[in-house]
Amino acid sequence: MQKTYYDPADLKKFGQISEFEPDLAEKFFDWYGDTFKEGALTSREKTLIALAVSHAIQCPYCIDAYTSDSVKKGVSEAQMMEAVHVAAAIQGGATLVHGVQMMNKAKKLSM
Repeated sequence: MQKTYYDPADLKKFGQISEFEPDLAEKFFDWYGDTFKEGALTSREKTLIALAVSHAIQCPYCIDAYTSDSVKKGVSEAQMMEAVHVAAAIQGGATLVHGVQMMNKAKKLSM
């Protein structure tokens, strides 16, 4: 098996980030845990959002973790893929809307 830059086994080591900076890690994990608690959104909805964001920021560890969590929480494959398409559409739109800056600059330079 070919080794990749992202080792799936490293995901299980995430808690070890506290080794170099325990105080900040504790604050992060407390905040992170609170963020995923039931609130105005269900835990399932938050997991699906996290899955979509994972794709937008292209984090293979997050994609792995939130795919597993989504399946565990009963999210269907179609729902997961639709969430990925939403993330892709937003990311694509964000890229394209920056084209307005280019258009404004190009028009200004050609005056």
